[in-house]
Amino acid sequence: MPRASWKGFLRLSLVSCPIYLSPASTRTRSIRLHQVWQPRASRGAGPEDYGEDGQPEQDAGRVHSETMREDAAAAQTAPVRVALLPHDPHTGEEIDREEVVKGYEYERGRFVTFTAAELKALDVESSKIIDLDTFVPRAELDPVYFSTPYYVYPDGGMALEIFRVIGAAMAEAGAAGIGRVTLSRRERLVMVEPRGTGMVLITLRAAEEVRAAAFKQADGDVDADMVAIAATIIRRRGGRFDPATFRDRYQEALRKLIEAKLKGLPVRPKQIAEPRPVVDLMAALKRSLAQETAAAKPKRKAADDRRQASLLLPVSGKKKETAKPAPAAVPPQRRRKA
Repeated sequence: MPRASWKGFLRLSLVSCPIYLSPASTRTRSIRLHQVWQPRASRGAGPEDYGEDGQPEQDAGRVHSETMREDAAAAQTAPVRVALLPHDPHTGEEIDREEVVKGYEYERGRFVTFTAAELKALDVESSKIIDLDTFVPRAELDPVYFSTPYYVYPDGGMALEIFRVIGAAMAEAGAAGIGRVTLSRRERLVMVEPRGTGMVLITLRAAEEVRAAAFKQADGDVDADMVAIAATIIRRRGGRFDPATFRDRYQEALRKLIEAKLKGLPVRPKQIAEPRPVVDLMAALKRSLAQETAAAKPKRKAADDRRQASLLLPVSGKKKETAKPAPAAVPPQRRRKA
């Protein structure tokens, strides 16, 4: 059973279905860089560490003392992870986390505080019920408003029939339901749509969270020949979406950098060549098309060979004798009457 992050009801008019939400996305385990305090290097040896001849003292006691000082200096200059703990800004003493509460700064340096019970009393209906009060065509929803996806599951065997009926009805209508849900003390607009035998819920950003596009108005028509060449390149690069092929190249480079630093290897910064500005767009499109055509030829030939091999019939080692044509049939002659 997937982990439930929210439990409540999905309501369609007077029909309520117990459901629970489970996050449909997860954060990949990326390399985390911490806040580290690295003190400045300690000072070098002083005049008292040298003999009358200007050379460092080499007696056993002094060598042992120097070794201890070097170890202590190394310990003092070694990076140390910084722990960010709540503390009293006046005395610097650590504060008990139980004494930390929620507060709102209504004036500079002045707060009004809230208890957990007071915040709990603010719960609204959407804290427990997702009311599908509007249904819109799925194509009308702009993905720029999509935020966080969740899988919707029926909560219990009794809810399965209601759940399937609501999902099948939305699939037949080709519509997605719009409702509200309160997650993490915040009410959010959501979209619910059928997905196979289940449903998917996606929280939507509010209008004030989405910036208006500032696209410039284009003058004149686009060159039809350029569009045709670009469309051909797009068709030749056609494929299927497979998120499993995505690799985080920055994380891979960061991992190699860490390994090199641990091994004490020299680190050489990688030079990234910036593309040259396109002066002649038509010429650039034609060169791109020629490059795509050259890259596609060997793949197409291999594919043709595979298809041809699959159509060939098995042939034995000996050649078959050529069949002789059958003699033409001679029509019977009619007998003359006596």
